[in-house]
Amino acid sequence: MSISRRSLLLAAAAPPPRPNILVVYADDMTHRSIRALNNPQIHTPTLDKLIARGTAFTHACIMGGLQPAVCVPSRAMLMTGQNTFHVTANVEKKPEWGAAQPFHMWPEMLKENGYQTVGIGKWHNGPALYHRNFQKGGPILLGGMADHYKTPIHEFNPEQTYPKSDVKPRDQHSSEIFADAAIAQIRNRDKTKPLALYLAFTAPHDPRQPPRKYKDMYPEERIELPPNFLPEHPFDNGELKVRDEALLPWPRTAQSVRKEISDYYAIITHMDAQLGRVLAALDREGMTRDTIIVFAGDNGLAVGQHGLLGKQNLYDHSIRVPLILAGPGIPAGQRTDSMVYLFDIFPTLCELLQLPVPATVDGKSFVPVLKDPKRRLRDGMVYAYRHFQRAIRTTRWKYIRYNAKGVQQQQLFDLSADPWEMKNLANEPDHQETRGQLDTLMRMLLKQNGDALDLSKPDWGWKGAV
Repeated sequence: MSISRRSLLLAAAAPPPRPNILVVYADDMTHRSIRALNNPQIHTPTLDKLIARGTAFTHACIMGGLQPAVCVPSRAMLMTGQNTFHVTANVEKKPEWGAAQPFHMWPEMLKENGYQTVGIGKWHNGPALYHRNFQKGGPILLGGMADHYKTPIHEFNPEQTYPKSDVKPRDQHSSEIFADAAIAQIRNRDKTKPLALYLAFTAPHDPRQPPRKYKDMYPEERIELPPNFLPEHPFDNGELKVRDEALLPWPRTAQSVRKEISDYYAIITHMDAQLGRVLAALDREGMTRDTIIVFAGDNGLAVGQHGLLGKQNLYDHSIRVPLILAGPGIPAGQRTDSMVYLFDIFPTLCELLQLPVPATVDGKSFVPVLKDPKRRLRDGMVYAYRHFQRAIRTTRWKYIRYNAKGVQQQQLFDLSADPWEMKNLANEPDHQETRGQLDTLMRMLLKQNGDALDLSKPDWGWKGAV
């Protein structure tokens, strides 16, 4: 056999190169914040185009969190594929953990399988875990929030030390800083390896500081209030005085909430423009056809709905988030209402890349949903916030239980007729059987996921463990 023919046969037998991976994470972006999906008030041309060439999950959710800074467990769940109860035990309380610990992370796994891994932007789970995942990166925001024009960023340090003295704020908007860095990494990547780039914006988290050009796109007097706007929440949900809720006085006024929404839309549109620059860089480098793109929000936000501003609750506005996938193997122009968690992204990437799913992963691959958008992965989705809110959602119903300072409340919403969660049916005689069935299913699923609370007890059996 000639050398040339043998080389051709070997080349034909070799597996195709794995695609590049770009995961983009927005901060505090609710599911009703993309024009192409559900909101004609907002302008998101980049995300609209991404949806047109990919698959959008309209019912993607976080599971919640056991602390007020919900973005911490959300980011840990995304990285590890674990649910909020497991990730709290394994990641949040041990951010100093280094190498051999009982969980895996998807960038770490890709690094071990020949990828060059790069991390840019907000990282809220400690420097040791950052360096388990990424070979290159920066600038990095190691905290949770900051002035967008004075972001306390660190440059990537191979020594893995990040003293406060090394913080170098730049006189530039955070979204532009992180997009610039992503573009540079794309341009200067190691072309002998596939690229796995994690780009975590800190927008649209407050303080919402859109550039004037974008703010002018949203005159406050033209902003429509959501149907479920309320001056105050109708009862104590256990977390009405947290920092997020104190951003406006009570009762909320229509004028003050319109300003918040205007700022919110404007900073999202600005972030959308920066994402457009990053995707244009992929085009220039000839990478678009060979890159799987994942866009998601780390959690939602109320911004005036139900009399709330923050994400420390289990209403849809706070637990439902955008999720879009595009690229090789992803159907274009497809939408699905199949319910998925963000921690399902890890096993999904594994299946798309033909890599084994680690045993520590709780999530389920939604590749079957990509193939059949009507496919259901779960009968119900459970949610938790700290030790005093628990909920379950099915395709039709949402049931929430509260235990605030010993006072229990219940809500039942028929989401098919009431998508804004405005009419509580929990005490309606005709819905007692439904409520009981949901309560039973919720307790079972919470227990299966590792929840330590016992909702049959007056205090839910809370012993200060979370």
